[in-house]
Amino acid sequence: MDLPLWNEKRYAPYKIAALVEVLAEQRIAPEASLSGTGLSPENLANPETLTSVRQYITACHNALQLSKTPETPFRTGSRIPLSAYGMYGFALVCSPTIREYFQMAIKYHRLATPLLSMSWREEGDYASWIFPMNSAVTHPDSLLRFLIAQQLTQLSTHLRAVVESDAYLPVRATLSYSAPDHTHLYERYLGCPVRFGQPMSALLYPKSILSAKPRMAHGLTSKILQETCDRILGEVKTSTGVAGEVYQIIASTPGHSPSRGASASTTLTTCTVLPATAPAMPRAAVRRM
Repeated sequence: MDLPLWNEKRYAPYKIAALVEVLAEQRIAPEASLSGTGLSPENLANPETLTSVRQYITACHNALQLSKTPETPFRTGSRIPLSAYGMYGFALVCSPTIREYFQMAIKYHRLATPLLSMSWREEGDYASWIFPMNSAVTHPDSLLRFLIAQQLTQLSTHLRAVVESDAYLPVRATLSYSAPDHTHLYERYLGCPVRFGQPMSALLYPKSILSAKPRMAHGLTSKILQETCDRILGEVKTSTGVAGEVYQIIASTPGHSPSRGASASTTLTTCTVLPATAPAMPRAAVRRM
């Protein structure tokens, strides 16, 4: 799954608002939680405010410094309902089956302030959300743990709200990092056993969940909402492109600025240096082979 450019301001501030709310309950001032984001508490209540992935990452960095409990990412994930996702969220709620829910969740994930690469797979007796490593985006270990804990909690919370039967709780979660001191928080919020130090982070469900119907399943409404999501996604993709891919490589690798040739290699492109007199264009342009 392609991640958006970090500075693209396309997303309502619902994730930042949830995080700020959780930190406020720890007596952390919203202004401190928002430090470096360029946002004010008033911005979070303005329906016209659009935010970027970078602004949310900055807020997460602040939370890691200010938070008084390791429960913060779990609480934040549990405070973000599907309705916060707008058209994308309602399309998921109306999915005819959970199989289509899984498919749409990945197809339109870019519309939901995506922080991590995510996919799903059906294998053996399980249907799983998985988080493959994205070589173009690296996070410090503490931030990666924070983001995965929040994302897993969101996924678990959302499916519990969508399906009626407790038979469809997660079977197991696997995490690619070592066990922290607060492993009980993973088990409490995900509702399943957790294994650490595994090859890949994933949340596994019984395969039978794929044929289950969401509480609010409605085929026609789902199709209408999918058409809207397709249009919005098309607009997002049109505004990026190869130049955006190069920017992502450079901007998302902390403390490292890859060469033009290395950036071109990563995106399967060749690099052309433009003359200094070229107006209103970046110093390096790329073309796809």
